[in-house]
Amino acid sequence: MTCKVQRFLGIRLRGTLQATICIVGLVPAFLGSASHAQTFTVLHVFTGGSDGGQPYLGHLALDKKGNLRGNAAGGGDTICNPPYGCGVIFKLHPSGKETVSYTFTGPDGAEPYLGTVVDATGNTYGITEYGGSGACGGGMGPSGCGTVFKQERNGKETVLYSFAGSPDGSIPGPGLIRDAAGNLYGTTELGGTSADGTVFKVDPTGKETVLHSFSGTDGKFPIAGLVRDRVGNLYGTTLMGGAFGNGTVFKVDTTGKESVLHSFADGTTDGQDPFAGLVLSAAGNLYGTTVFGGAFGYGTVFRVNRHTGAEKVLYSFAGASTDGSDPYAELVMDTAGNLYGTTWNGGAFSAGTIFKLNTTTHQETVLHSFTGTDGKLIYGALVRDAAGNLYGTALAGGTFDYGTVFRLTP
Repeated sequence: MTCKVQRFLGIRLRGTLQATICIVGLVPAFLGSASHAQTFTVLHVFTGGSDGGQPYLGHLALDKKGNLRGNAAGGGDTICNPPYGCGVIFKLHPSGKETVSYTFTGPDGAEPYLGTVVDATGNTYGITEYGGSGACGGGMGPSGCGTVFKQERNGKETVLYSFAGSPDGSIPGPGLIRDAAGNLYGTTELGGTSADGTVFKVDPTGKETVLHSFSGTDGKFPIAGLVRDRVGNLYGTTLMGGAFGNGTVFKVDTTGKESVLHSFADGTTDGQDPFAGLVLSAAGNLYGTTVFGGAFGYGTVFRVNRHTGAEKVLYSFAGASTDGSDPYAELVMDTAGNLYGTTWNGGAFSAGTIFKLNTTTHQETVLHSFTGTDGKLIYGALVRDAAGNLYGTALAGGTFDYGTVFRLTP
């Protein structure tokens, strides 16, 4: 399990877990329906060695040739952060052949999240959670405060910026976005003036600007990345903080002013702890997930109006064998407005699920229940191709328990 999740589980454990388990069997009428029409395929099983291991948060990306590009938080050069390694960037051919395009060694970053941000010349941009030249201590992971990097088409990696901790931020999260001028925007989980995290910009020259430092009441620990509307406003989530301490949905406008659109409240009728980032629909609504909270305490899918801040829980996970629980990953939306996502736990084998949610009827369908041999501990977001195939990664499971890359064919 990666350092970020270890910290999160140490900070926030579901206090009502035992009681929740006891009542799950009493609510079968509220469970999502199961679907068995799909074909699930494991494309690659990580060994934890030179091919990488523990593919964590961050999107896979599909290139024009149908290759998948992604990252693994561990493996690679095990001299770095022994015995786990500092991670790799990989390419996966449609046949399932994996090629490592870059292996991190520490000063150049550690625990990478390769994003889907690609410029006109084919350079790809991402972050590393640790590593770089910053003076942050190792703690639960490698030393360094994290980096923003560029990888060229030939595989060459360049560190654009190394975080220093304070006041510029540390431990950047996945989900970089890029504007037309080449500026990159993201979040750091920690650092800033109050050590509660930041929203930052890195320009094409590598200059970093802190757009907002969180202080608790306006949010705390922005673990996920951002989305950007057509006029340049940024939207994201904080894991904690806000009016009730259960996390927020926030907006940072083009002047750098931050406003809380929604503070998650009691964790029952509302959600609690939004770990993942948001999806912005064509209609301008923001969609996301909370790990905990909802009617049964096992997490939610929610919608927030980006203009008014009005929040609605669309679905509460029940956590039983026919449903999932604890959705950590960002959602993906199809052209019809259906949402697809994953859960860390639940399903027929208690190893997580892939689900679909109709945003009109709020009907949830379990598309796949992981068995463990095909993957488990699903934290990463899905990516969807033009044919409707879903691709993703499992942090663990597979033959060597270092994770998998998978495809779900409709």
